[in-house]
Amino acid sequence: MLDNLSERLQGIFSGLRGKGRLTEEDINAAMREIRLALLEADVNFKVVKSFIAKCKDRCLEAEVLESLTPAQNVTKVVLDELTALLGRSESKLVLSGRIPNVIMLVGLQGSGKTTAAAKLAYLLKQQGHSPLLAACDVYRPAAADQLQTLGDEMGVRVYRGDGKDPVAIAKGGVRDAIDSMRDVVIVDTAGRLHVDEQMMQEAEDIKKAVKPDQILMVVDAMTGQDVVNVAAAFAERVDFDGVIMSKMDGDARGGGALSIREVTGKPIKFISQGEKPDSLEPFHPDRMAKRILGMGDVISLIETASKMKAEEIEAETAERMARANLNLNDFLEMNKQIHKVGGITKLISALPGGDRALSSGQVDLKALDRMEVIIHSMTKREREHPEILNGSRRARIARGAGVTVTDVNQLIKKFNETKKMMKKVMPQVNAMTGGKKGKKGKKGRRRGIPGMPGGMGLAEMRQLQQMLEKGDFKG
Repeated sequence: MLDNLSERLQGIFSGLRGKGRLTEEDINAAMREIRLALLEADVNFKVVKSFIAKCKDRCLEAEVLESLTPAQNVTKVVLDELTALLGRSESKLVLSGRIPNVIMLVGLQGSGKTTAAAKLAYLLKQQGHSPLLAACDVYRPAAADQLQTLGDEMGVRVYRGDGKDPVAIAKGGVRDAIDSMRDVVIVDTAGRLHVDEQMMQEAEDIKKAVKPDQILMVVDAMTGQDVVNVAAAFAERVDFDGVIMSKMDGDARGGGALSIREVTGKPIKFISQGEKPDSLEPFHPDRMAKRILGMGDVISLIETASKMKAEEIEAETAERMARANLNLNDFLEMNKQIHKVGGITKLISALPGGDRALSSGQVDLKALDRMEVIIHSMTKREREHPEILNGSRRARIARGAGVTVTDVNQLIKKFNETKKMMKKVMPQVNAMTGGKKGKKGKKGRRRGIPGMPGGMGLAEMRQLQQMLEKGDFKG
């Protein structure tokens, strides 16, 4: 989603960086290109007009034009305005002191409400809540069955009532939550293929019956700028509090994501990127703006890694990594941790310029899987002591893995390069984390992000990121 827009904007800024000084004509030309890029991404034309006017006014200020790095300042202006367009700061889901809290989901049919309801229940459960799902979509075939299946998979209670009256099911769900000691009720309402009176009246009736603490509108990110009209209709009738943007992993232009807050004034609270229960995540406008401009989103990646259980990495492995004394088993462990934080695609896309590298085919997405197959073709001793891998051993491993000897040689070369890099990095990382004898948790494990070298924490990862960007390594 938004990959084409991101690529266009990055191309525009690359052209500006090639000029030592910017004139008013350069700014006007850049703004015309940005306007076209946004319109092609299906962003609402009124939003585009306002956005370009704000950017242009700021870019024509003397402090931008006369600065030593005007192109960087223009990029910063666009980043600031893009962040403001998306919402400036995270809009968190605020639960009241009422028990149970009631969250009502509304939206058109096909927007992903039922899946979003289940994902939201999973997220709240992970945060320590005890949610209940109320299946109020009595029109779409098997909608209640779908919600029941998803609820069973996640261990979340689903209330179906008589399966006929949506208002009665919503009220019954609240009563059932009280009886079963659940603190949050998520009401999954019915949708239509387009806005109509029956759908709106039903949503109003459910709202009056259960008095929800939060009403969230689920929007298909692939809808385009037409989502603005739909959102305006829902805002008028049910006055929703925020938006869940679904299908953000799709390949449509995604202009709706950039339009909806500016037009409706309602914040995007969550985005959904994938089908897994844990694929719903809070929306951070500043991070999304940086992703669109090719600046990456390392912080989100770090936060994802920090959610992993500390027990998932052994103390012995952590100590070897801290001393940069790697073996090929550690390569397998790294691959395992990469899968846990979303795979190589998510890892690369979170890095500055990563989306462009992925779209241009510069990244071999199957390289880690081939690496794993090759290592599994080795004996235990060969994995622990890769220095013993002579020509005959490599030929045997290649036959067992179904690859060429060249592939095996490339793996060993990458392993040696990684080990060499770790020897340069880890002394400084250990200094940041308090040395090799730093604080430890249970059973001698380091406190920090599981799977990260030396048990690094968030602060250390940010410092390491800065060091990587600057190339600031000794030795």
